[in-house]
Amino acid sequence: MSTAPRYDFSLWQESDSYYFKEGSHYRLSERLGAHALLVDGVEGVYFALWAPHAQAVSVVGDFNHYRFEDHPMKRREDGTGVWEVFIPQAAVGQSYKYALIDAEGHRVEKSDPVATYWEVPPRSASRVYKSEYRWADEGWMKRRGSKNALGAPMSIYELHLGSWRFNADEHRPLTYRELAEQLPDYLHEMGFTHVELLPPTEHPYDGSWGYQCIGYFAPTARFGTPDDFRYLVDRLHQADIGGIIDWVPSHFAVDPHGLARFDGTNLYEHTDPRQGFHPEWGSAIFNLGRHEVKAFLISSALYWLEQFHIDGIRVDAVASMLYLDYARQEGEWIANPHGGRENLEAVEFLQTLNAVAYGRFDDVVMIAEESTAWPMVTRPTDTGGLGFGLKWNMGWMHDTLKYLARDPLYRAYHHDQITFSIWYAFDENFLLSLSHDEVVHMKGSLMGKMPGDEWQRFANLRLLFGYMFAHPGKKLLFMGVEFGQYAEWNYQQSLDWHLLQYPLHRQLSACMADLNRLYRQEPPLYARDFDRDGFEWVVDSDAQNSVLAFWRSGEHQRLLVVCNFTPQVVGGYRIGVAQAGFYQELFNSDAAHYGGSNQGNFGGVESQGVPAHGCADSIEITLPPLAVLIFKPE
Repeated sequence: MSTAPRYDFSLWQESDSYYFKEGSHYRLSERLGAHALLVDGVEGVYFALWAPHAQAVSVVGDFNHYRFEDHPMKRREDGTGVWEVFIPQAAVGQSYKYALIDAEGHRVEKSDPVATYWEVPPRSASRVYKSEYRWADEGWMKRRGSKNALGAPMSIYELHLGSWRFNADEHRPLTYRELAEQLPDYLHEMGFTHVELLPPTEHPYDGSWGYQCIGYFAPTARFGTPDDFRYLVDRLHQADIGGIIDWVPSHFAVDPHGLARFDGTNLYEHTDPRQGFHPEWGSAIFNLGRHEVKAFLISSALYWLEQFHIDGIRVDAVASMLYLDYARQEGEWIANPHGGRENLEAVEFLQTLNAVAYGRFDDVVMIAEESTAWPMVTRPTDTGGLGFGLKWNMGWMHDTLKYLARDPLYRAYHHDQITFSIWYAFDENFLLSLSHDEVVHMKGSLMGKMPGDEWQRFANLRLLFGYMFAHPGKKLLFMGVEFGQYAEWNYQQSLDWHLLQYPLHRQLSACMADLNRLYRQEPPLYARDFDRDGFEWVVDSDAQNSVLAFWRSGEHQRLLVVCNFTPQVVGGYRIGVAQAGFYQELFNSDAAHYGGSNQGNFGGVESQGVPAHGCADSIEITLPPLAVLIFKPE
């Protein structure tokens, strides 16, 4: 049977051309890329590529021994710059690239920007793929809106696929299938509600952790096929765990087989390096003012939500997108038409992205990693906001870690560092993050940041986690911190799971699991995270004792949280309460079974008719060293 190219078949329709040029074509994966089809009884693959400035394009691959002349593509005559061809007998599983005579007359070979499967790096060809997966997560998909709601508990475990746990026999990272057998059970046991994956999109260099990617429509082939990745997500859902991915529309890797100067021009990136080159990361910056690029990126985001049942997208490096002078000195950037440093094209892109994502999937969550005070990040687009559901609270993270890294002797002089976050805690829908960024690049581990001897370091870490889970905002923790990894994270090796053989590490893990369970069981800890009326100070100015006390409210219930940031036991500490009665001690991070000194209040205290803090009644409690207490009035 002839394998000659055919040009009488096309998936591309007239309407596709219109919406693509307009920038509102959000299903490009259904038109561009490689599609295994049966055409007129002949099996083959339809290929389509956007390369408007190329002089000629051919598909080269396993089916033609990478010969340029065998399967030339034909440029459409609609002005879109789309090339296409149907190749009989090309098949699923075969590798391919596009060979271009680019705008400058050079022959280059490029991977498919819309490929859904790639060769395992460092090999760089795309692969024809057709999913055969059958989902079994109907129950989760029906109820996930309640799991992602702003008034729901959200405790996220941030994970790097290649270094969570190794296959012990072969000393290699787990595959998607192996992760599917181990990760959901672990997350369920530890009480996390969601897992967030560092970018699973295909990327050339392991050391970028996925943040410099090229394949925006494909899970990395390092750990298996796209259907293997679907299986992992499916198993997470069956264990009642949501799946979130990091996604990077801010910049891309400049490897020669990728998007950079794709057709001999700066097709995906800005031409001027003051706009198109990222000085901090050595990568290329997307031209978000180009309609086709905007459509490409939004199509990618929707592809992950639709094809992989992803429950949320955390958009990386939003600040680098919003500011034209990000990581640049004077004279190294170009102002917007109004003379400002705000990237108006990025603002419009992010607003469109969120409006489209929530418009099509109203039960997912869009999250911004935005590190500045840009206003209204989590406010609706129709009121001028960016339209995200949640925003990482980087200010809380920096202030809290700086405070806890201090010797407790000096914390009294920096008390405002631990209280300041409440001043702005309700300006956005915040997510408190202790992420991978805090345990890399010579920053050490969270455990390594804590002062004091071994006992005090563990106590400080339990204090940090208890305070975090009591503070308004959703939660995110990077893998390994839950059991007190000593070493800084290394993407090339497994977490130090052997530490769990030692009591203090096991006890810290038990503390985290109990915190997650308490957090999910008690609505005051999550139901009104973004409502000022859900938080009330009781003690915020006791710098001398480094003590905080506050109420959390939700669903007609209240919890009293008390934190002692010193290693001294404080007896007879009085807290005013509005309601007389017994106060059950729900949580004590100093409990013996967490590795603590077992100081506390014997399960609870009865209030007394002694005025304090403007209340007619009060409770007199013992504050354990470096500890968090949570009381529930009965």
